[in-house]
Formats: sequence, C-alpha cells, structure tokens
Amino acid sequence: MQVSPSEDKIPVVGSTSNSHGYGEGLYFSDGRRKVDYVLVFHQRRHSSLRSPASASVSQDRLSVVSNGNFPPSAASDVAAGRGGGIPGRDSACVGEVFMELGFAGGNESLEPADHEMRLIRQEFEANLQEAGLEIERDREIKSHGPSFTRLHAPWPVLCREAEFLKIRVPTKTSYELKEESSFGSSMSTMWRKLNRPFQPKVPHQDHGRTKFLSHCFSREKLHLYNITSKETFFDNTTRGRIVYEILRRTVCARTCQTIGISTLIAKGVYDAAFPLHDGDYRVMGNVEERNDRQLLHEEWARYSAFYKYQPIDLIRKYFGEKIGLYFAWLGVYTQLLIPASIVGIIVFGYGVATVDTNIPSLEMCDAHLNFTMCPLCDGACDFWHLSTACGTARASHLFDNPATVFFAIFMSLWAVLFLEHWKRRQVSLSFNWGLTGTEEDEEHPRPKYETILLQKRQRKQKNKKKKKKSEPDKQEDGTVTGKDRWRQKLLSAMAAGIPTPIDKLTWKDRLPGYFINVSSILFMFGLTFSAVFSVIIYRITISALMAMSPDPAIKSNVRVTVSATAVIINLVVILILDEIYGTVAMWLTELEIPKTETNFEERLILKAFLLKFMNAYAPIFYVAFFKGRFAGRPGNYTYVFNNYRMEECAPGGCLIELCIQLSIIMLGKQLIQNNVFEIGIPKLKKLVRALKDKGSAEKEKEEEKPPQQWNLDYALVAFEGLTPEYMEMIIQFGFVSLFVASFPLAPLFALLNNVIEIRLDAKKFVTELRRPVAIRAKDIGIWYNILSGMGKFSVIINAFVISFTSDFIPRLVYQYMYSPNGTMHGFIDHTLSYFNVSNFKPGTAPNSLEDKDITFCRYKDYREPPWSPDAYQFSKQYWCVLAARLAFVILFQNLVMFLSLVVAWVIPDVPKNIVEQLKREKKLLVDVFLREEKEKFQLIQSLFAKDNALQPGSNVLQQVQGLPTPGRSSTLPLGQTQALVGDGGGAPRARCRAASFSQFTRKTPTSPMKENENSKHTAV
Repeated sequence: MQVSPSEDKIPVVGSTSNSHGYGEGLYFSDGRRKVDYVLVFHQRRHSSLRSPASASVSQDRLSVVSNGNFPPSAASDVAAGRGGGIPGRDSACVGEVFMELGFAGGNESLEPADHEMRLIRQEFEANLQEAGLEIERDREIKSHGPSFTRLHAPWPVLCREAEFLKIRVPTKTSYELKEESSFGSSMSTMWRKLNRPFQPKVPHQDHGRTKFLSHCFSREKLHLYNITSKETFFDNTTRGRIVYEILRRTVCARTCQTIGISTLIAKGVYDAAFPLHDGDYRVMGNVEERNDRQLLHEEWARYSAFYKYQPIDLIRKYFGEKIGLYFAWLGVYTQLLIPASIVGIIVFGYGVATVDTNIPSLEMCDAHLNFTMCPLCDGACDFWHLSTACGTARASHLFDNPATVFFAIFMSLWAVLFLEHWKRRQVSLSFNWGLTGTEEDEEHPRPKYETILLQKRQRKQKNKKKKKKSEPDKQEDGTVTGKDRWRQKLLSAMAAGIPTPIDKLTWKDRLPGYFINVSSILFMFGLTFSAVFSVIIYRITISALMAMSPDPAIKSNVRVTVSATAVIINLVVILILDEIYGTVAMWLTELEIPKTETNFEERLILKAFLLKFMNAYAPIFYVAFFKGRFAGRPGNYTYVFNNYRMEECAPGGCLIELCIQLSIIMLGKQLIQNNVFEIGIPKLKKLVRALKDKGSAEKEKEEEKPPQQWNLDYALVAFEGLTPEYMEMIIQFGFVSLFVASFPLAPLFALLNNVIEIRLDAKKFVTELRRPVAIRAKDIGIWYNILSGMGKFSVIINAFVISFTSDFIPRLVYQYMYSPNGTMHGFIDHTLSYFNVSNFKPGTAPNSLEDKDITFCRYKDYREPPWSPDAYQFSKQYWCVLAARLAFVILFQNLVMFLSLVVAWVIPDVPKNIVEQLKREKKLLVDVFLREEKEKFQLIQSLFAKDNALQPGSNVLQQVQGLPTPGRSSTLPLGQTQALVGDGGGAPRARCRAASFSQFTRKTPTSPMKENENSKHTAV
C-alpha cells in the first residue's frame, strides 16, 4: 500500500487484536465497533509501503476522509508545514494510515482497467461514508491475494434504515396467551413431556405463555422498545441486512453510472461481499458462552441429532426468514412422510402376506396348465412356457394388489393434507416472526438489465445526434429561419409540460431472447426423448440377443435383466442431463433480461423445473403408458428400423417394470446427488483451492498473523440460492406422489433420505457456506404453486396407472362379468388370446417349428381366436375392459378431487389461536398509543404551565387553550422536548415523548374569535 503525504488520501485503520475473546475478528481494531459487512477485492499491482521521501503527489484522485468530508487543500497543508511529512503524525489519529485511492505515482503504474476499478471503489466507498457507514481497511494491501474492506453501521444509521425497512421489533408491552381448556391443557402438557427428549437444547426455544407485542421500528417511539444495549438491540442478521440495503442502493454516478454492490461485483470491481459468521463453529472453552453458530452446529448440523426437531426460530434468527422457511417446509414435509411410510409398509406387507394365496399368480406358476407362449423375437426365439415367468408374477403381486388402490387414494389426500398443513404452519411462522402485514421489499434492477438499458439509451442518443445532423432545418449560413424557430419554441414549450418517459426494456428488446428460449426448450425436449428412445433400442436389441441364448437361466430372466440395466443407463443419462439443463436454464433466463432478482428467480425455477421434470419422468412415463401399447400381435408386429420388434409388457403386466424403473431412479438419484454432488464435489473444490493457494500461503506463513474471521469466511463457498435444494425435494415429491401406486415404499425411502438431507444441508449452511444475507419472505413463493399443481396432477396419473398399467380393472371385470363362480379361477386363461402358428409371416416363425407339434400359441391380449370370423380383431371383452378403465379414471379423479376439496374446506388456512392473537395485539397496540398520547398531552400541559408561571406576561396560556382535549380523537404527533425545556445544549432527553414546540406555535390565532374557531381543529 502506498503512503503519501498528499491531501488526496483516505485514513484507514490498521488491523489489530480486539478485546473480545470469543469475537476475535468480528470487530474493528478498536474492539468496540462490529464488522457488519465485508467487501473483498484483489489488488493487481505489486506495491509496498513507500517511504515519505519517495512519495509523489498523484493526479485524478477522489479524496475523502473517514467521516465522509473532503480533506483540506494541499496549500493549507503546506502552509501548516505538513507537506512532506507523514500524515499520521499530525493530522491522523493513532493507528490510522492514509491510503491512496487514485493513480499511483512514481514508477508503479497501473493498467487502465485497474485504475478504473480503483476509481469506482473510491467513489463507491465515499458514497457509503456519506450514507453514514464507517469503513476500516487493512494496514497493508498485499501484492497478491484478497484485500478486505470492513463496514460498520452506527446506531443512528441502524435506526434510520430500520424505520425505512419497517423492521418489526418487540416492545416492552407483553400479554399472557390464552389458557387452554382443562382437557386441552393436560394433553398439551403431556405432549410437551413426551417431546422433551426430541427438543434441541437451544435457549428461548420454548416461548412460554408470555408474548411481547411487536411494532415497526420508529425513531420517535424509542421509549416503547426495551433497549438495554444499542450494540445488541439489532442482532447481527438484522445489521447485515441493513448494511446490504445501503450497499445495493448506493450509486456510482461519476465513474460508471451503476447502482448497487451486485452490479460492481458483476463488473469485477469487487470479488465478493458478505456478512460475517458469528465466529468459529467449533466450541472453544466454556460451553455456556456458545454463539448462535456454535449452537446450530451442536444441536442441528450433526448427524447424531437426526431424531431432534429443528430449532427453526434460531435458524431464522441466524440466516433470515427465507432460509428459515425452507427448513421449516422441509421439516413439515419429512414429518408428514412418517404416516405415508407406515401406510406404504402396510400395503407392501399385505402384498407379501397374500402372495401365496393369490390365484392369478398361482395359475401362472402352475406348470400343469401348460400355457405355450408365442416367441419373444423372430426366427431365433423359441416357444416358451408361461410358468417360467413365475418369479415376475409373484413380485408383481407385491405392488399390484387391491390395497394399491386404497394407497393411491390415501396419497392423493395426503398431498392435499400436506399443503393445507404447510399453509397453517406458514401463517404461524409469519406471525411469530413479525411478518404479518409487511410489504414486499423494493427491488433494484439486476446488473445485466441496467447494462442493456444503458446500451439502449446510448443507441437512442446516437440516433438523435444522427437525426439532428441529417435534418435540413438550417440555411446555408447556419441561421435558423423564422418559421423553424417558431416551431422549435412551440415544441420545447409543449415538451416542458410533459414528463420524460422512463426508459425500460420492452418486448421488442426481449424478442430475440424469447425466440432462443422457445427453440432451445423444444430442442432440450427432443434431446430428452432421443435419450429415452435410445434406451428403448438398447432394450429391444439386448432382449433379442438374450432370448437367443441357449442357457435357460438367461432366457428366464431376460425381462428383469434388461429392465434393470436399462434403468441404470437411464439414471446415468438423467444425472448428466440434469447438470446440463441447470446450466442451460440459467443461460436462457439471462437471455430474457429479467428486471429484478425475484423475476429472474421465478423464470429460472420454471425453466429448470420443466426441463428436469421431463428429464426425470420421461422414462417412467414411457414404461407406464406407452410400453406394449404399440407392439402389435403375432403375425402383425410393429417393427423399428424394419428389423427390431417393439417391446412388450411382461405377462404379469408392466407394473413390476415400472416399479423397478421408479425405485432405481429415485434411490440412485438421491444417493448420488447427496453423496457425490453435495458432499464430494464441494470437498474436491476445496481441495483444489487449497492446493492452488498452498505455494503462496507457505511464503507468507512466517510473517502472517493468525487469520481473522473475514479471511476464514472468504475461503468458504459463496451461497448461490435455495433453488437446487428446493428442486431436489420437488422432484422427490413427484416420485412420492405421481407414481406411488406402483411403488408403495417410495415414501419410506424419501423419509430416510430426508432425515439425512436435513442434517447434510444444515452442516453445509453452518460450516461450508458464507453467511447469506437475510432475506425477508412470508412464504416459499412459486414453489407452493408447483407443489399444488403436482398434487392435482398426481390424481390423474395414479388413476391412469391403476386403470391402464395394472391388472386391477381386468380382474374386477373378469370376477364380476365373466367368472363362472365369481372367483379369480381362470383369469390367466381369460387374458390370453390364441394365435395359429401357420399364420406367421415368412422368416418370422421359430426355427424349431417343424420339429414340434404346436398348432396354437398364446399371447396376452383381448382378441378374437383364429377360428372366429373376425380373427385377431379386438374382442368384446377388450371393449368392456376399456370402458371399465375409462369409467374408473373418471370416478377416481372426481372422488379424490371431491375429498380433497372437503379436506381443504375443513382445515382453515389460519389457525384459530393466530386469529385471536392478531385481534388481541391490535387492541393492545391501540391502547398503548392512546395512553402514550394522553401522557404526551399531560407532559406538554405541565411544561407550558411551568413556562407560564416563570413568565407571567406571556401568552402561553392562550396557546395551551388552543390544544385539543385528550381522547380518542386526539392525533398529536410524536416529537422531541428540547425546544420546550430550552436547555440550549441540544442533548436529547431520555424519554422523547413531547411534541416539538414549533408544531404548536404555527398559525397562532390573533383574535379570541379566531382562536375559538381554530380550537376545534388544531393544525399539528
């Protein structure tokens, strides 16, 4: 860092050890002022402390001092005899160093880009100081590596911004919550005792029966709040949020015409900006003095705490409402998976218990029935017996049984119950966190939007200049004619009364981005379908090859083997395309040029969800609804590439293949994403970064002090939003709800995954990520709409899975329409059609046909036999089953939708106790303000009376008579009492309750008549 005696310097406080033991690295060098935010940039020039003799006055600098004022001129310094000395000796405080923010003098020249960045930082930090923030920087700027600028918001700035942001803070007024009835109170007490082992050991987790009123912060109502210490009244999360609000609206108008820290980071002026963690997450010393980060690590971010509830209030206090809502939602979702898992285990257990008594499975496994099936491929494949598929039939019954229908209805209602329960929980959290009635924060435009808008303005200005040059409005001598002069005056006069329109990007500016978006998304859909089709070709070819094997064991396990290997290939393709689609969705959203971060996030979520939904569920949709539907029949098969037959469903149905597909994709996606993407890749990045910085770290290890908190936090990974976390859970929610009829154990595996996922995410947020800025949010946003849509879609999907994919409807139709004795005996024979082997097309018959005495083979379909006049046409049974399937879809959908509406109507969105507390708090706040006005009025009267007694000849009594009487109609504003007491020192009073004297002396009536008229409506 350069030290120069010139006037164009900023005093910077050097880093020294502070006086706070547990807060090492969390304070300025004086040990008193907290570091609320940190800005990081890299110095790209080689520099060191320069001696005063070699210092030279630099040019083109923006000069400010630590309090935001401009320093004295160079002439005054020279006159004072300080022109060539070290500034710190006379004009600076002890421990301060003057730093150059302009162009370096001497032989150490900067690149033009670096010089521009330096000027931008100089102006930005000067504007931050004008906004009231205090700045501290390192004593030395390293020739390489990061340099840190630390920011502190003093108490007046915190109060001002808290009032602007309408931050709700607790008041001194409290009330007792309403006691429950005797039975309800005893049940609540018993439940709390049972839950005590599962509660985290966090202070103030149990709020008790006392609740404090909260109100939007106001500097005029400081006496209402319980301010024991100005340093701790606003917690670190709120302080960081306040500083971030200042950072994001601070303007750099002179150097780069940008607004906010995010724009400067995008331009490369700063590398990062973040609030600090509350010290190390490891507990050192006394356990009782743990900070919030250590509490979260001990009671939340440990795998050993998997059985405990989450400390949601502490999470919200440390990370903000948006992250707190995510973990609260994840906790509610995981808790409600417990009953779904229990019911799924019961359904699966029912299938295990009844597999030995299931008549269709027994008939398929009975070798004496001797069902000779048609070949699985042309030429090389031979006839086979249905009894060889006994294992597939028995496994299919585990998931395809009458209990599956009940489970599908239960899960559809469960999805509705989950959403209704979350709405109630969300309202409760919003009320407890003081977010009820708050408005959305005003958002500033994104950096790219501002850049594109600036380019548009520049193009407009260039076009205007060209247009002016091309207009022949002047004569040859350059003078304007009278007619043109009159026209210009008229237009300028008209334009003076019309406000200039605010420039913004229109749909025409975004049209290329929209076109690329649509075409790219269609291309991605085509890529997904191509991947699914490629796996289909793999299944067809491998099935044909395995069917030609002479080994009977291989032939008997063709379907299971092919299905399992194809699903693994699908899983790998899904994981690869998932990462590609995430990057593509980000790129496509940038092309749309959204104005704000909220718009950007919503558009990104919709694109990413659409692409990842298609990627994850396309193979499952194929197996559930398309496989075997277009295969044809013996003698008239459908071929792909003129050589390969389309694949068919197994004799037991496609449901078992759907179950295999769903289970492998779901489990594999969760395990690989959790272990590889969320654990392995961050650790690998950290290792690479450590190896890269190892060389430079060893050189400075001897002379460098122990790292401060900002160094440790800068080494952590930057927080990139909650979209990946939500997306992972939403896709899992689809596995649990959409195709749950085919895999009743899906909720159980989701539950086990989420128990680990909560602690994994907690550990990541506490130990591996920089502390994110607290964002105020009342709900989970667009994710709730996606969940609601998936819940409704799951009803339709499950209805079609039960009716078309499983054999539930064919069994019902057979039992009640075609069974001779009302039982399931003969069901397998009923579902198999006949084919005359002499009707094989040339070249498609088995090679061993001449050696065997086989006239007919069987295949699964409802078609007329060869001896019928309508041979191989769909039979009457086919149309009966199809009608029953469609009727079941309509009945199931309407029944579940009706029950869902009943559940949503029965459960109110807002809990009753919250409604009562809202009414009670509103009444108490009104009483508090009325009592305060009454006290103010009495105080003002006493002050005026005292002043009147000291000055008998004054007319203060007449002024007091003009005041309104205290009551409900009184609307006296709050103010200070310094002018009333006339202390002359300007020091504020401890309790600022009285209104300003000037407010009651404006427009004082001069006559008694006017005084009486104005006494009814006092201008305050």
